[in-house]
Amino acid sequence: MNGKSSIAPIAKRLKGKVAIITGGAGGFGEATARLFFQQGAKVIIADVQDEKGVALCNEIMASSTMANGHYDINNNGHVGDIISYVHCNISDETDMKNLIDLTISKYGKLDIMFNNAGISGDLDSTILGTTNENFKKVFDVNVYGGFLGAKHAARVMIPRKSGVILFTASLASVIGGQSPHAYTMSKHAIIGLMKNLCVELGQHGIRVNAISPGGVATPILVDALGVDKKTVDELLCEATVLKGVTPDVEDVANAALYLASDESKFVSGVNFMIDGGSGITNPSFSFVLQNFLASQGYTS
Repeated sequence: MNGKSSIAPIAKRLKGKVAIITGGAGGFGEATARLFFQQGAKVIIADVQDEKGVALCNEIMASSTMANGHYDINNNGHVGDIISYVHCNISDETDMKNLIDLTISKYGKLDIMFNNAGISGDLDSTILGTTNENFKKVFDVNVYGGFLGAKHAARVMIPRKSGVILFTASLASVIGGQSPHAYTMSKHAIIGLMKNLCVELGQHGIRVNAISPGGVATPILVDALGVDKKTVDELLCEATVLKGVTPDVEDVANAALYLASDESKFVSGVNFMIDGGSGITNPSFSFVLQNFLASQGYTS
């Protein structure tokens, strides 16, 4: 024995890959950016939250133990060599085209496009309370933004005959009645786009999948409900089918890592549910029935 460990180091699952994550400055995108970076990818964070995006890049680099590579964020796009932040309004085609072109000019390729950015819109769940302005805004970001991301990613992936395109959808893409109309419709539309792209781009060796989280205490949800994260976590744990587990943003990041890596090389056209089984059934009837029977003096 020479004193050296015989255990081979675990290979980074995205080593050599180049990934763009829209909405990468917070929530699911932030968690995914951290994980992709840890797994060896060069990561471009695209968002409109400039201060948060730049701060995240600085934080990730500062905490990294990587010995090689030069890091710099400058005033022209906030671009770094290993992890970068780029201001991008995903519903603006010029911004999206420039994002992809900047990535190609810097790295020469794009392996992973994670169309993650999205908004919830107004929380009024009634058809009469849904405004035209809110409807258009939700679709501009969630649907048109995802379409533009896929379009310009495909533009550079098709010639290389490889690539991965991911979307963040939602539990609302498979069930109804739990989210506002505009949001639910937008997530159904994303799944329709994902399926169409799976068929078209599969001919070019490009895989296309979606990730559909259930409720997670992201900053967007916490702010929307106007309570603290602990309270939101408690509500989600009570409401989900799978008990004893608190859903978090890392669950989505781990799903994205699997779908972006070569481990899922034959997985395409999938709406990957990260919902603790909540999309399987609506337990409302059984709960109402149990309460009714209890009120009538019946016991199980």
